[in-house]
Amino acid sequence: MSPRNNTKFKNNSNNKRKTSFSGAREQTQCRFCRRGIDYVDYKDIETMSKLLTNRGKIYSRKRSGNCASCQRKAKRAIKRARFMALLPFTA
Repeated sequence: MSPRNNTKFKNNSNNKRKTSFSGAREQTQCRFCRRGIDYVDYKDIETMSKLLTNRGKIYSRKRSGNCASCQRKAKRAIKRARFMALLPFTA
């Protein structure tokens, strides 16, 4: 059986990728970079609770809008606040 007769190798028009770019997305900074915060304080419970779901999980970087370095700082601060019993581990 040759590859041309096999349906696996047929070139379907449905498999084409979208090549056009819809538009330029505006670059936004994360909430900590906008304020110029270098150290994310674990005692700031209001800010830390905005980064958690109602079940106590940490929002992803994409969902929270943080940059990578600030997300790592926030993760560390949330874990410290949990250890100090300022935030819950689970809800």
